[in-house]
Amino acid sequence: MSEPSRTERTSASAAGAVAPGPESRLPDDHHGALRLWLRLLTCTLMIERRIKARLRERFDTTLPRFDLMAQLERAPDGLKMSELSRRLMVTGGNVTGLVDPLVAQGLVERLAVPGDRRASAVRLTPQGREAFLAMADEHEHWVMAMMAGVGERERGELAVLLARLKQSVTEHGGEQSR
Repeated sequence: MSEPSRTERTSASAAGAVAPGPESRLPDDHHGALRLWLRLLTCTLMIERRIKARLRERFDTTLPRFDLMAQLERAPDGLKMSELSRRLMVTGGNVTGLVDPLVAQGLVERLAVPGDRRASAVRLTPQGREAFLAMADEHEHWVMAMMAGVGERERGELAVLLARLKQSVTEHGGEQSR
């Protein structure tokens, strides 16, 4: 199956079939892999932008705070700050900047780490768990609604293809010679 031409992509976008994105502006001679990368990026940014806005509007919170609370919800006994940093793929300073307001709001509590006075851990408070579960429930509905136009079978196929892409990126890392 060949890639659609620029004219076909533009016509499809104009007809409302496909939301235009950076990939639709590429000349026809650009590689399909670049077009696919830009489509993936466009979809990711669109979904992320909508989720960020809804979290802000509905819960007066941010996506990074939601992500931190999601990690803590999966670890009821709490997590060391260093482990949160690793899981969220951010610096320790960033984790502290996320935790401090959540502690002030009573959603997260700090814990001492037995045997390590330099380390600290955090966990959700009962209020924090309740708040997170409400956010997570709505988050799930938002994501389901955004993907409503893609059938269950298609989502399964896409998940398989994206797993293959992830494996390819892991194995090759973009270091293929020219």
